[in-house]
Amino acid sequence: MLQWATVESARVGGSEFVLARRGDDWVVRVDQRVLMANRMHDSEIALAKEAIARVAAPRAVLVGGLGLGYTLRAVLDAAPGDAQVTVGEVVPQLVDWNRKHVGGLAGHPLDDPRCRVVIGDVYDVIKRSPRTFDVILLDVDNGPVALAQTTNQRLYGDAGARACHAALRPGGVVGVWSAGPNARYAHRLEHFGFGVEVLHVPARIGSRAKHVLFLGKKRSGP
Repeated sequence: MLQWATVESARVGGSEFVLARRGDDWVVRVDQRVLMANRMHDSEIALAKEAIARVAAPRAVLVGGLGLGYTLRAVLDAAPGDAQVTVGEVVPQLVDWNRKHVGGLAGHPLDDPRCRVVIGDVYDVIKRSPRTFDVILLDVDNGPVALAQTTNQRLYGDAGARACHAALRPGGVVGVWSAGPNARYAHRLEHFGFGVEVLHVPARIGSRAKHVLFLGKKRSGP
């Protein structure tokens, strides 16, 4: 049996990020915990498709978290040809590894001229972008549950919900990927001005495991 081989690693803050490969399988681990894998990405694609479908002809989309590029690829495939897609990624090595090693997994989405990468915390991108986006997609950490990085609390807390509402244009949609359910987060989105849907989607086509998508459509005011 093939063993996992480390392709590259990087120290980011206090954590160790590792890109590893075993044959056609790729994973990114953080402190020995699997953060993302190319065999488990169908719920990420569903996040993009479901959110884009709820906005007529979105022209500006923000993707929080590059991952292995599957969410970004689904956005580019579903959005109009003149859409502008911004990717906020706090770990520059993930962008570098996508360009050098794993871009082909999702059809090299970073090469699309509609795509712009911002290195930094997506929360900061949202805060400085009032009434800018038609769709905001967040696939950061484990979603609003069991956060591995405490700095992501502001993204999924009251401040984050309020900031997303302010950054969306009228009728815009925020889509949030989550490893599991979180009724408190759904209520938080409702409290800060969103009409909320909660979808349970397969983690992988044919799998019984489920991930959760929170879809919030901006109402006229909080």
